[in-house]
Amino acid sequence: MACGFLFAAPGDFLSRARAADEAGDWRAGVAVAVITPAKSMMLAGFGSRTKPSEGTATELHAKALALQDSRGTRLVIVTTDLIGIPRPLRDRVEARVTKRFRLPPASLLLNASHTHCGPELRMTKTALEELSEERQTLTIEYCRRLENALVKLVGDVLADCTPARLSYSHARAGFAMNRRLKNPDPDGEPYLNHPNPDGPVDHDVPVLQVTWKDPAHRAILFGYACHNTTLYVNQYAGDYAGYAQSFLERDHKGTTALFLNGCGGDQNGFPRGTIELSRRHGRTLATAVEAAMQNRQVTVRGPLSVALEHVQIEYQAPPTRAQLEDYLAGKPTPFKSYELTRTHATRLLRLINRGEKLRTTYKYPVQAVRFGQQLVLVALAGETVVDYSLRLKRELRGRAAVWVSGYNNDVFGYVPSRRLLEEGGYEPRRSMNYMTGVVQPGPFAPSIEERIIGRVHRLLKSLPTE
Repeated sequence: MACGFLFAAPGDFLSRARAADEAGDWRAGVAVAVITPAKSMMLAGFGSRTKPSEGTATELHAKALALQDSRGTRLVIVTTDLIGIPRPLRDRVEARVTKRFRLPPASLLLNASHTHCGPELRMTKTALEELSEERQTLTIEYCRRLENALVKLVGDVLADCTPARLSYSHARAGFAMNRRLKNPDPDGEPYLNHPNPDGPVDHDVPVLQVTWKDPAHRAILFGYACHNTTLYVNQYAGDYAGYAQSFLERDHKGTTALFLNGCGGDQNGFPRGTIELSRRHGRTLATAVEAAMQNRQVTVRGPLSVALEHVQIEYQAPPTRAQLEDYLAGKPTPFKSYELTRTHATRLLRLINRGEKLRTTYKYPVQAVRFGQQLVLVALAGETVVDYSLRLKRELRGRAAVWVSGYNNDVFGYVPSRRLLEEGGYEPRRSMNYMTGVVQPGPFAPSIEERIIGRVHRLLKSLPTE
């Protein structure tokens, strides 16, 4: 039976819905699709690669979990073994599932594991024009196939919903470490991309279990805040997050495991660099999930409430045509703090020369989900750094557990906190040189953190708890 909307007389509807929610009554479904490219492609994430992929270490998957409360509110969470979710991909999938399945935009959450062993995803003019004709053809073909696969996956999971129960628990895993270490050399990069055992981390492993009448049938949605960059191989692979899911599914027959990435923009798994280390971190994370499954479970009841809005976040003033020309000519410029590369400066100048304006703001999606009084899920876009998770958990602390996720819906670049913008370094400044889907004119303004956090609070206040 498909997840559909319920209709009843107002009084009977509310009384039955409340009784059902108090009993923990849900409808849920789960579905899986293999999204490994059929052809060899350039992989995304590490700019040092010079040739296309060379085989498959592990298959890449997209997985969907559909939830519906007794009032008919639905949520579909799609997790993917991809570097990110390009905005055009989100927009196209959203439009199609809204039309075909009457699924509102706020009820669709797309998350990327941020594996650096997945195919490059280029869907904008500026991203495609820097590629060879062959690479353009490959990525366009793959993105079209991916879009169709995700739409089908949503339809499949909505058609698979049956009565279920939800429970929440959490544990911890310790292999993620802050990767920003202050440089003792005053003339060098202010912060090095290096293990920092004293830096802020979020070692929480939140786990949402979905169980059906058949005790062998179960879905486990779990999260962790860590870059999915343990592997350096030039093969398709899900990295530690993929291994964690495969361990859970192998050791618990009938289980579908889904990884929801956290705010790991400034976190790496250490040690790193080999398949064996990736498997080891995957086992560590799977063990943490199993520990959470043995902890005290909180029954998650309804109602389910969802919201999605966009907030305008601002950039610092972009460079002018004259400043870019001076920079490329080797003349002194006031943009040292932007840490421009010649490639990116040329890219910016090319946009200006063809009559386009460099952007001054970005339309940033913020999504919030409330599961009754038991759980709040905040889904942020971009490569969100750990400060967002730590702050939101602190400010939202209360009766409901708080789960903060990054890499959702639109992975356009890094989302630094005010602290990182003040410190400088790769995430808040230099990273903009390598983001081609959305051309970054410069660092974000210091107001970015307050704008995003403020919108989260506004959304959650608008969601009912009963």
